[in-house]
Amino acid sequence: MRNPAPWEYAVALVACGALTMVLTPLALEFALRRGILDWPGPDKSQREAVPYLGGVVIVVAFSAVVLAAAAYRPYGADLGALGVTLGLGLGLALLGLVDDLRSLPIPPRLALEAVAGVVVYLTGTHANLRGANHPLDAVVTVLWVVGVTNAFNLLDNMDGLAAGVAGLSALALFTVGVVNHQYFVPLLALALVGCAAGFLPHNFFPARIYMGDAGSLFMGFVIAVLCLRLRAHAGQQVTFAVPVLVLAVPIFDTALVATTRALRRTNPLRGARDHVSHRLVARGLPPRRAVTVIYLFTAATGALAVGVSPLGRAPAFAGLVAVAAASLVLGVRLAGIPASGTASRGRAGH
Repeated sequence: MRNPAPWEYAVALVACGALTMVLTPLALEFALRRGILDWPGPDKSQREAVPYLGGVVIVVAFSAVVLAAAAYRPYGADLGALGVTLGLGLGLALLGLVDDLRSLPIPPRLALEAVAGVVVYLTGTHANLRGANHPLDAVVTVLWVVGVTNAFNLLDNMDGLAAGVAGLSALALFTVGVVNHQYFVPLLALALVGCAAGFLPHNFFPARIYMGDAGSLFMGFVIAVLCLRLRAHAGQQVTFAVPVLVLAVPIFDTALVATTRALRRTNPLRGARDHVSHRLVARGLPPRRAVTVIYLFTAATGALAVGVSPLGRAPAFAGLVAVAAASLVLGVRLAGIPASGTASRGRAGH
């Protein structure tokens, strides 16, 4: 089974980017007509209502291109995984859309995300931890799916941030997948890169449209599954340190928020203006520059993941330890920057 030719990857990238770029203004106009808007509030920095539904465009563009690619080149062993990934991703996107419109309670959301993680494990995609027994591998798989999905949901707190970080993370996964002669991971990862690239011109500061929970949950879930598939088909050559390095920035942001809110005894899953991006802005950086700085860190850890992926366990874990140590120092400094902890409905910080 040969990998796709470079032109096939290029078609997937360009098709997703073009489709997302064309459909986003249509979704924006529809959302304005229907009043599907994120309204200003005391805990949000936007001065006008901003349309949702950007995430619906990402889901549609990604699904259409990936399904067309699968029909053109049907790799039998991967079709089942593709169906599971798209089916669960669409379900979580629908969950996110309902939450955007009606604000669902957190426990049912987490429960449904956990169910998605269980289905991912039962259908053969799992953490593949070295020496781990089946129950531990199952627990880690479910926690990974729920954790990464919510990390991107929480990261969607400033214009262009979640989409850009998702695109850069997917680009790193694409590269690691190609180096390891895979098909499923590179194709889906590059399709996600195209969606992010097509959406960002409409979403970067000042955003004209938001992806909402529909987009952030979908992108986070797909990236979580791609990380697991990367491990499943590369055996022990790609250690678990590689996907952790790829997602070091969303993991760091989630850990910082969870730790500081635990110390303040506030809910870690509610939207609030105390993320890395907000602390950088509080430090004096303009929103565009704060987001760009986070992009640079994402690109750096992604490049490190690509570099250590073919070298085996020792270099990968050495890189992870170095990033963890730097993150600890940076986290202490960022935690000392005053940030508003006012809770909001999911989209704080815009």
